[in-house]
Amino acid sequence: MLVQNRMTNNPETISPDEFLTSGLGKMQKGGFRRLPIVKDDKLIGIITDRDLREHAGLLERTKVSSAMTKDLMTVTPRATVEQATKLMLSHKISGLPVTDAGNLVGIITSSDILQAFLEMLGASEEGSFRIDFVLDEKHDLVLASQTIAERGGEVLGVGTHKDKWEENRVCYLHLRATDPGRFADALEAKGYTVLGVYG
Repeated sequence: MLVQNRMTNNPETISPDEFLTSGLGKMQKGGFRRLPIVKDDKLIGIITDRDLREHAGLLERTKVSSAMTKDLMTVTPRATVEQATKLMLSHKISGLPVTDAGNLVGIITSSDILQAFLEMLGASEEGSFRIDFVLDEKHDLVLASQTIAERGGEVLGVGTHKDKWEENRVCYLHLRATDPGRFADALEAKGYTVLGVYG
């Protein structure tokens, strides 16, 4: 999944010559916590709600240029969501401007990434649930998926946990179906060790 498919296009911006009161108004009106700063169509910085708190009482007298962060982490629209996530985690930030040849084209935030994560798992679907089970030499993912499909379940997402059950991997299937218990029973009937069903 690419950043360009998850980012907010043409985000609200602010000029370095505006005052922080303007930034506060834009953030409050838009319900966001950061504003990219653009001059001559180029991204030159960013201000966040934290910057505004640090200048509390001086917002109407402080220009954006005096409070902005200039040393920016950015990503391109063609970066993967995984790359953006790693940057945010390693730098402890919750949003990244998206630039193309120095021009601001979007912004991606931790909320965008969390929503993408839920969709990749299939967990954003109403009425979905997850079954965790053990993969071993005799019980693979193909047979598990077939077992679910034979009973009318729809697999929305699949993956493995980093954790292990003894020496075997733990796998999950995210399903859309009613009566999750019967799918767990069907897997157990095939010899799978089912660790849990989560709605």
